[in-house]
Amino acid sequence: MPYLTIEKKADIFKQYAGDAKNTGKVAGQIALLTEKITSISDHLKVNKKDFSTNRGLMQMVGQRKRLLSYMAKTDLTGYRELIDKLGIRK
Repeated sequence: MPYLTIEKKADIFKQYAGDAKNTGKVAGQIALLTEKITSISDHLKVNKKDFSTNRGLMQMVGQRKRLLSYMAKTDLTGYRELIDKLGIRK
């Protein structure tokens, strides 16, 4: 299962958080989790009985959901823009 490289993470934070070093911004964290979720989902399509990875995926989905609800409370316009950029149904 290929993990995200340092360059890929920096690119995600640069695109969604404004700066590669701004790893604390909620939009960047949501984008990073979305990238991890899609990667793990592809892995689970091939390996259906990988239950430990499935549990980790569910934890990431829950974390992203909590971050999205926080962002919706604090910055509604940024939340809507981020959802459109990432293609998340909400």
